[in-house]
Parts: sequence; structure tokens; C-alpha cells
Amino acid sequence: QVQLVESGGGLVQAGGSLRLSCAASGRTFSSYAMGWFRQAPGKEREFVATVRWTGGSTYYADSVKGRFTISRDNAKNTVYLQMNNLKPEDTAVYYCAASKSFPTTQLYDYWGQGTQVTVSS
Repeated sequence: QVQLVESGGGLVQAGGSLRLSCAASGRTFSSYAMGWFRQAPGKEREFVATVRWTGGSTYYADSVKGRFTISRDNAKNTVYLQMNNLKPEDTAVYYCAASKSFPTTQLYDYWGQGTQVTVSS
């Protein structure tokens, strides 16, 4: 069982940056690949990024490639999403999730409650 809690969301102007964090409970964090997803109002949840168990490999959605960076610190049971050059279309609730598969955009077993990111134009 893995419990996930996101933080770091907020309001930022276009072109700005935010760093999201996702703290995981449980001693098996390092055995899971971690992912970030987002859901904008009226839209389906979409994949953003994922990082392998060791943090050595990552995979991104085309819409965020070059602007967002996913990383993890297994000693702190935490995964991060550094978001730079934010755009109004990045506005969404962001969720972290844990998976036994990598890379995958769908096979996630555990989810956090989400954190709101709002980008003003």
C-alpha cells in the first residue's frame, strides 16, 4: 500500500515556474515508477511525465517536453515536478501516481488527491 500526498500548487503568471512535490508513505516507494497527471476542467485526465524506480529514466508528454522535469529522491520518498515556462493551458489539477510498470501512461495503482495549478495570462 502506498499513500501519496501532493503539494506545491498555486497561482502563477504565464512564463513563471512552480515545483510540485509528492510525498509517499511506505517502505516500498523505491520499487514503484512514479508519474504525474493533470486534469483540466471539462477535460479528461492526461499523462504528463513518469520516472523509473531509480530515477535514471524519464518519459514526457509532448505538450510538456522541454518545460517540465520529473525527478525523485528515494531517500525522502518524494517525487517532484519542476514546471518552467508555464502557459495558461497548463492550468489543471495535478496528480501523482505510482506504478509497477515503466514507462506507462495508464497502469497506475495508487493516486494522490491532487494539487491545483493555475496559470494566469
